[in-house]
Amino acid sequence: MARLTGTRPTAARRWGCTAAAFHLLLLAVQAAQKADLGGDATAATINHSLTLLQRLQELLQNGNSSDSVLRVRTAASDEAKVFHTHQLLLSLQSEVFEGLLRNQSVITLHEPPETAALFEKFIRYLYCGGVSLLLHQAIPLHQLASKYRVWGLQRGVADYMRSHLASESSQGHVVGWYHYAARIGDVALQESCLQFLAWNLSSVLGSAEWASVSVELLLLLLERSDLVLHSELELYTAVEAWLARRQPEDAVAERVLRAIRYPMIAPSQLFRLQAQSAVLARHYGAVQDLLFQAFQFHAASPLHFAKYFDVNCSMFLPRNYLAPSWGSQWVINNPARDDRSTSFQTQLGPSSHDAGKRVTWNVLFSPRWLPVSLRPVYSDSVSSAIQPVRIEDGRPRLVVTPATSSPDFAGVSFQKTVLVGVRQQGRVFVKHAYSFHQSSDETADFLAHADLQKRTSEYLIDNALHLHIIIKPVYHSLIKVKK
Repeated sequence: MARLTGTRPTAARRWGCTAAAFHLLLLAVQAAQKADLGGDATAATINHSLTLLQRLQELLQNGNSSDSVLRVRTAASDEAKVFHTHQLLLSLQSEVFEGLLRNQSVITLHEPPETAALFEKFIRYLYCGGVSLLLHQAIPLHQLASKYRVWGLQRGVADYMRSHLASESSQGHVVGWYHYAARIGDVALQESCLQFLAWNLSSVLGSAEWASVSVELLLLLLERSDLVLHSELELYTAVEAWLARRQPEDAVAERVLRAIRYPMIAPSQLFRLQAQSAVLARHYGAVQDLLFQAFQFHAASPLHFAKYFDVNCSMFLPRNYLAPSWGSQWVINNPARDDRSTSFQTQLGPSSHDAGKRVTWNVLFSPRWLPVSLRPVYSDSVSSAIQPVRIEDGRPRLVVTPATSSPDFAGVSFQKTVLVGVRQQGRVFVKHAYSFHQSSDETADFLAHADLQKRTSEYLIDNALHLHIIIKPVYHSLIKVKK
């Protein structure tokens, strides 16, 4: 940053325009050079663009040949940060600066402290086309890019945020990024944050950022069936802590509490909550019907219960629970090598009536399964008996099937979900979740774009594929529900 301490250099406007025009001229020359080279084997390119960027940085740092001055002020300080700049360079990057500098060479800009602190970094981007940033700088830098309509920087910061959701930070950042995205209407960033929070909710529940979750975000999360967490009781405990800390009005608290899926909580735990939860005691009247229905669900057989209640609703649909009774982890070392198989058991269903019943599941993983369209085809011709097939044409396949069938399966279908863990910024998190259709034993797009042949693949952790397979029993009404 250069601070204004004296008069502007002589011939500033002439030299400022010359430097910027030279930058444009160089870009045009480089494009022309590529076109002129053609296929000539003796052709070569001389590239001094890094030197040019260095000189442009020096223009900003030293204020050489400046023809405009930016004075950045904040409400918290009487002192202004002063930048000697060059009108052409600012106008090329920002239509806002182009309008501001059209009839004046000195402008005063009013910024909040968080954006004023990054204004030097922002201006340097306008000169050099590059910027380094940290997690806590993303929002204010995005605000500057949006305010001054520097669209390339705006897109770049948004891409940075989407690719750094899993980065470690002391206070957390994804919740704050979600709220910011919702405020500015960035739907893509908003959805990326929401999906990350849903698939990694357990780590968020125990973090400092959980308390900063807004009512709107909390309700959005609670309505989702793809939340990844240990159990519904874990979710209730976190919601109870959120309510105790935020103390929202009763109508909000009751909406939140009614979004908990009480049938997914064991009766012994429900009794304990009724006896010990201060939040539940305060709002008991708002959820009494749900608790009573949950106890009925656990007391009767699912088939009998389904005769009188509509079980085809979210209240009776499990989320992606990581507890052992709902699935199993599977770490596949060297997954590109050959086929693998494993087996595990789950509880037949969430009802206590099914607590003692187990289902055994067989899982087959194949790293190079070939679709029918790519399988070898035999021909009568001797010269082309088999069509050549490359190993890399295959794609990973995962098949999950029950080992046996049972009359207990009546009225129950099983939805399978496979979570894929990846490591980013030194942290393991869920980045991919594949859900099977209830009538299928596999999903068509499982790791469709994964390159398991590369040890550096983002899908691998220490050359191993980390999966968590979840079985979600789904009850169906066999008899029309009585109204």
